Amino acid sequence: MKKLCLAVIFSAAAVLASAQTQAPSTSTTTQTVTTTTVATTSSGVLNAAPAPTVMRTIKAMHYRLQGGSTRVDFRGSDLMQRATGEAKVEGKKTNFQIEAKFEGFEDATKFGLEYLTYVLWAVSPQGRPVNLGELTLDHHGNAQVKAFTDLQSFGMIVTAEPYFAVTQPGNMVVAESSSISGAATENIEAKYELVTRGTYSATNAHIQDAIFGIDSKTPLELFEARNAVRIAHIAGADKYAPSILSKAGQQLMHAEELYRQKQKKETVAIAAKEATETSEEARVMAVKQKAEEEAQAAAAAREAKARADADAEAKRRADAEAARQAADQARIQAEKDRAAAVQARAEAERMKQEAMAAAQDAARQKEEAEKAKADAVAQQQALAAETVQARAAAAQSENLRQQAEREKQDLRERLLQQLNSILATRDSARGLVANMSDVLFRSGSYELAPGARERLAKVSGIILAYPSLHVSVEGHTDSVGGDEYNQSLSELRAQAVRDYFVQQGIASGSVEAHGFGKTTPIASNDTPEGRQQNRRVELVLSGDAIGNSFDAPSTAPATSAAAAPHQ
Repeated sequence: MKKLCLAVIFSAAAVLASAQTQAPSTSTTTQTVTTTTVATTSSGVLNAAPAPTVMRTIKAMHYRLQGGSTRVDFRGSDLMQRATGEAKVEGKKTNFQIEAKFEGFEDATKFGLEYLTYVLWAVSPQGRPVNLGELTLDHHGNAQVKAFTDLQSFGMIVTAEPYFAVTQPGNMVVAESSSISGAATENIEAKYELVTRGTYSATNAHIQDAIFGIDSKTPLELFEARNAVRIAHIAGADKYAPSILSKAGQQLMHAEELYRQKQKKETVAIAAKEATETSEEARVMAVKQKAEEEAQAAAAAREAKARADADAEAKRRADAEAARQAADQARIQAEKDRAAAVQARAEAERMKQEAMAAAQDAARQKEEAEKAKADAVAQQQALAAETVQARAAAAQSENLRQQAEREKQDLRERLLQQLNSILATRDSARGLVANMSDVLFRSGSYELAPGARERLAKVSGIILAYPSLHVSVEGHTDSVGGDEYNQSLSELRAQAVRDYFVQQGIASGSVEAHGFGKTTPIASNDTPEGRQQNRRVELVLSGDAIGNSFDAPSTAPATSAAAAPHQ
């Protein structure tokens, strides 16, 4: 594992070193350029022609400003039939707000290693695409996007892309808007262009290796930044936009350094996105500059050809007399050439038949190889099943029983460390107790503050990794206020945390909530500091997996807060 990760870092460093060598100056000027695409030949050399495109049709709708909200359904394409989604389009005063949710998405790399993410697009009736934003998938293949657009008539699609900052959609369309209900007023056919598959792929092996590592903890934004720098190199930015490419390389180095320093994921993501956007700017400028250079070369070639044609015409006239004299000899030679052509066609047909036979033989050999591979996989699976049975039998021994106890303790300690990185957590006879302070709620309210939701999202991710765990959410208050008010507030805060866990995917039967009011202080209520400690919500994690069974709290003055009113 370490060797592979080091290879990834080394190759990425090689890409950055190349960018610095080509661009000695780090000063850059932001430029606005016409959007084009990049295509590569089989040898990795940039083509003169723009990337080939394909046409596609989508239903676009005309929306009204301040016309209320419209619900738009998404359906998966043939590439990802399980994908679904819906969006709410709301007309504001000067633009439209789009809130979209998607489900059932698979990792973008299933379409090829050059694809790392998904992008939501709005497409006008004239076929102009607008990048609305990136779909960042969670562990369940779900994503949310919120965006604004000035377009008044548009349809929407989702495509797989190499990075979030692309300026023209690729042809990997995985979902598109379908049925529409609400305030829409007009149904329009919109035709738009997509760049074909392979536009962003690379044939340079050591650069490709630098893009696709195996460390699942590496932020996706950092992979996208590496991909964007690589693509800018392929597009010829070293020659046509060296200063911008150098800046992108430095930004990527900065992002890599933040990642090596184990900075926050959000900090690494921001730095990586800057490198991605700068790389896209360098790529687009390189394509434009190269196109202009090739146009000038083509004009010069046409002028040279015109001069050559004029000289050839003069020579043709001078040679006309000699040509007429050689006509008879030419006709005889033409007959010989026709006979040779017939023979050549026959030879070509024979070679074609041989090539077809060779191709059929190769296909047969490939089919046999695939069958052998499938047999090997089946044998491996059978061996794995036998291994599992052997381990199950061995688990009955006393040694494995003791090992299981140690594993429970190790899991308990590991879970304690994970929770401590998010909330103050202690080990107790009841289980692991994580303490949420009062500042994670709105003052005097049971509404979760943004910081609380972020921490609880991390805690829920840990709990989901251990399905056998049980969570008891217990609310507490200080002594200020009446008993009934404090009891109700503690129950509502506990219930708010429980509801959030269930929303995050934790089984409702695995989490319960209780309110204790001011009955169980952990510090003196005579001081502000003590009262602040007493205003808390505690998460008690228990279960056989960490060495103790769940026992419902016996001192609770009220029943489970599941009966309390929801937020």
